[in-house]
Amino acid sequence: MTDLTTLLEVGGPVAALGGGAAYARAKHPGIYWSTVGLPTSTARLLSSYGSVMEACGLTVAPSRLRVLAVMATTRREVRPVPPRRGIIRPTSTGLRLRLRLAPGQEPADVAASAERLRHAWGVHAVYVTTIKPGVVELRLVGYDVLRRVRMPRKTTDGLLKVPVALREDATPFVRDYRTVPHQLTLGATLSGKSMYLRHLIAGIARQSVALVGIDCKRGVELAPFAPRLSALATDPDQAAELLPVLVKEMEDRYDLIKSRQGIAPGTPVEEITSDIWGLPDDERPVPIVLFVDEVAELFLVATRKDEERRDEMVTQLIRLAQLGRAAGIYLEVCGQRFGAELGKGATMLRAQLTGRVCHRVNDEASAKMALGDIAPEAVAAACAIAPERPGLAVAGDTSGGWSRIRTPYLALGDAAEICQENAHLVPELSALKPFRPDVSVRPIEFPAPVVHPRPATD
Repeated sequence: MTDLTTLLEVGGPVAALGGGAAYARAKHPGIYWSTVGLPTSTARLLSSYGSVMEACGLTVAPSRLRVLAVMATTRREVRPVPPRRGIIRPTSTGLRLRLRLAPGQEPADVAASAERLRHAWGVHAVYVTTIKPGVVELRLVGYDVLRRVRMPRKTTDGLLKVPVALREDATPFVRDYRTVPHQLTLGATLSGKSMYLRHLIAGIARQSVALVGIDCKRGVELAPFAPRLSALATDPDQAAELLPVLVKEMEDRYDLIKSRQGIAPGTPVEEITSDIWGLPDDERPVPIVLFVDEVAELFLVATRKDEERRDEMVTQLIRLAQLGRAAGIYLEVCGQRFGAELGKGATMLRAQLTGRVCHRVNDEASAKMALGDIAPEAVAAACAIAPERPGLAVAGDTSGGWSRIRTPYLALGDAAEICQENAHLVPELSALKPFRPDVSVRPIEFPAPVVHPRPATD
């Protein structure tokens, strides 16, 4: 009886502890990883590193000197040598460690064994990155960071750099316009495409950049950000008037660059430039980011007159995509589908959009439109996105690399408030003044007076 009572007294706290760990793992995976997962995975890694590397085929035969040393000092069996392991660095989402590859090994050998390493060490995923020749970094992610997205506290920041989502390896996905000037973002209804665009506008609204919007859905997507926009077109007719102004602005900037290139004898080399970023700060025009929401609305026509207008707009968009980068004009094109069936010029425009982000789509053909020409293996990943995970997307570029990303939730009111607070950053561009949206001025609220006036009877 005494033993049973003791067992019950001990078993109660153990069961409570196990239930608490299970709850934390399901509802608060970050806390579970920091308290349970991190020490467990670290112990597994340290205790089984050599055997796991040997089972994965990542070991090499020892050198003759090592064989002679082992035979001379001990009677142990001479075993294959695994890659030399560096210091284990814990993070809030996993582990990081570097491996120095043995002669004859390459990073692809380690990447091919990533799934085996994941199961051996009990983590959610393993990612391999090349640091320098002969050295790779293993990034072990302890749990699914895309289930409940929390952006890292420290992110890459700077002019025309906006962290908008989280990658599946727990690193931020940064939209860098200086590196990837133009981008195409596709996604079906309720796929999270609008949330991605909302994060992008809210992030870049804090910078000294001119924002221009074309939203042919009567402005329902971009109108809440009107206080921060330098120009907004809400139908194809307004877009047909706005695009030539942007093209003219681009040509004027090229004239400015060309005049600066009037190289005189003795001109310093650093003053010779081929884009606006080589101009002095006091002469450099402000960068312009053009957001086009639902680009298919610019291609759809009903009459021959609409067809002529469509051809002109498409030609101007292609010119901006081909020549706008050097003039500091960048394109962010969004839509549900963007294929050749839209009409003449669609394929040519898509070819100029370097970056690609594909959210959940309704068919495989739409995924191929976004990713098929740059990363064919990413098409299957885009088609596998479940409707229960809005904001999940596949991001790629013309280098062939791709990764899964997910945008955190941002309320529309919060994004609009950010644009309202940064309305003073709207630059003075005379060419865009006719297209500046009418924004109601927020009334100034004066605090209640502390000293009340005396009554008239006094």
